[in-house]
Amino acid sequence: MAAKPLSKDFYVVSDVVSVAKNLLGKVLCTFFDGELTAGVIVETEAYSGEGDMACHACRFGKTSRTEVMFQEGGVVYVYLCYGIHHMVNVVTNVEGNADAVLIRALEPLEGGHTMMERRRKSSLKRISAGPGTVGEALGIKVANTGESLSGPSIWLEERGIAVAEKEIVATTRIGVDYAGEDALKPWRFYIKDNPFVSRK
Repeated sequence: MAAKPLSKDFYVVSDVVSVAKNLLGKVLCTFFDGELTAGVIVETEAYSGEGDMACHACRFGKTSRTEVMFQEGGVVYVYLCYGIHHMVNVVTNVEGNADAVLIRALEPLEGGHTMMERRRKSSLKRISAGPGTVGEALGIKVANTGESLSGPSIWLEERGIAVAEKEIVATTRIGVDYAGEDALKPWRFYIKDNPFVSRK
């Protein structure tokens, strides 16, 4: 199947958990400074707006940082973690709901040399295996927050990479122990046995 950008309808749905699962196998692409990079999404985490204690919109409300989460789905939300890592999220749902999916890991497809340069690595082995490495490998930064996921700098594609339900592993989210009962929600999804998954 030829590459096909995802339509707005893919993002503007009420169930962020289903979007997180459906993102597995989709291709995240960037074009910065004349360099094309792309990778297959192999791990995601869902965050459900103001009713989810693990979600920024619930913890902090609507602030200058989180206001992009309240936009209509189909834009990117990027935040800084530990002052170092640019964490890439896909905003979903209708305007005002603040749902988002964290892209936790990618399997490189295109622009491997550029990814290695950005990450200062000599190999593609696990170069984008973790949310802190995805943004760096693809060149996505906090400055890109709010940009459309339809390009020209950042976009998502359907390339016919099928991920069967039996290949999807569902687990609790990582690093959200502060969220109480919400920390127990099985809203992290990854492709079974993929070597780029952050952790099993």
